[in-house]
Amino acid sequence: MLKPELKKALDEGVVIPAHPLALTEDRQLDEERQKVLTKYYIASGAGGVAIGVHTTQFEIRDNEVGLYEPVLKLAAEEIDNARLDRPFLKIAGICGRTDQALEEAKLAKSLGYDLGLVSNGGLGDWSEEALLDRTRKISEIIPVFGFYLQPSVGGRIFSYEFWQQYAEIPGVMAIKIAPFNRYQTLDVVRAVCHSSRRDEIALYTGNDDNIVADLLTSFRFNIGGEIIKKDIVGGLLGHWAVWTRTAVELLEMVKEAKKQKHLTGELLELGSEITDANSAFFDSAHHFKGCIAGINEVLRRQGLLRGRWCLDPKEDLSHGQSEEISRIYKDYPHLNDDLFIKENLNNWITESKQVTS
Repeated sequence: MLKPELKKALDEGVVIPAHPLALTEDRQLDEERQKVLTKYYIASGAGGVAIGVHTTQFEIRDNEVGLYEPVLKLAAEEIDNARLDRPFLKIAGICGRTDQALEEAKLAKSLGYDLGLVSNGGLGDWSEEALLDRTRKISEIIPVFGFYLQPSVGGRIFSYEFWQQYAEIPGVMAIKIAPFNRYQTLDVVRAVCHSSRRDEIALYTGNDDNIVADLLTSFRFNIGGEIIKKDIVGGLLGHWAVWTRTAVELLEMVKEAKKQKHLTGELLELGSEITDANSAFFDSAHHFKGCIAGINEVLRRQGLLRGRWCLDPKEDLSHGQSEEISRIYKDYPHLNDDLFIKENLNNWITESKQVTS
């Protein structure tokens, strides 16, 4: 079970960046910059991080790479060393067949992680019932953050009935909705609203192409004559791995606007700008082929990473993607948090060197 203060923060909604992987030029773990990234997310006001996820690169689990445990351990130690006086969620990505997923859940739990973000990617031949059974078993080890992953990066489409049963699993605390599709997003929200656990499950956007609209929308359903309302309260996003400080400010703006019942056109315009930025970062023009390299490139430009290297040497920016990122910087300077990083980067690097040595 989650500690009460963590569950409260999760339910109220926080910014959760999907934590990237810092590598040296020879594609080895750059421990110093890995810690710098975690420091950046903490200082930005994020409410947690998710690591061992797609943005961290799934290849960290390969035997010849062997970085799954090291990166989880580094992030957990950095968060613990920060001695924060506010809730901060540690979320570990969990994937693979049941035996692998259970081992990852046990490891995450032993390292002090609060939740497991459970991916169904790579299991396209499994039945929905088999995946539900796998989730139940994982939830017996660590609380589950469900994950609806878009098909274009390895996910699959699930039925409404799947999400109905998923929501009834006692260990499911939250669901990241990331099909990049409005109909499938509604399937999850409606299923949760019809669930007996609707008040126990927090909904988070993973729809990087529709962040602001997801956060602004209140979903309403007539269930047995009663109007049930459910909001997407926060985000667990690869997009929020960059420009995190402004993402935190954005979520606070959205919360205040909903509280005041004053949803402005300015927020919708901002949402359109963020979607345009995501298109460049995630390389939507080339079916998201350069999405991890794109995130890393922005972090490199900000000085947080030494390079945009990925574990796979063939994985890099697509043709024209660098120019698109430059266009975003030029067109929407108010979206970046470069000044915040510039003011703090040297301190983060110095602290990371001291701890590393």
